[in-house]
Amino acid sequence: MDQTHRHHRAPQGGLFAIGLAVGDSIAGVVIVGKPVARALDDDYTAEVTRLATDGTRNACSQLYGAAWRAARAMGYRRLVTYTLATEPGTSLRAAGWREVGRVSARSWDTPSRPRVDKHELQERIRWQLG
Repeated sequence: MDQTHRHHRAPQGGLFAIGLAVGDSIAGVVIVGKPVARALDDDYTAEVTRLATDGTRNACSQLYGAAWRAARAMGYRRLVTYTLATEPGTSLRAAGWREVGRVSARSWDTPSRPRVDKHELQERIRWQLG
């Protein structure tokens, strides 16, 4: 994951992960976890926290679809994910996702909880199924 994702390292954990095999090799992986935003953590919502592929055609759409099927089978009613506002979201649209909002960039660093931002702060688009 660290070698193939465009702008993030692998997350620390998750609920489940799905790999896409092409022949004897893994063409991509999707990791689904609890929502990062506390307001979305209602026990019925899961979040695609990472998706990375080697560029195999339609791999992203297949992984997004598989993640939704697995999440529904586990009892989740909603699946969310985020893209950078500069990304087109083509694979998400192809898998049936809809854009539900924009999220402005902000730092994790606060006076009560000092942190170092490990990535550039950029506006994001929230996508949803369910």
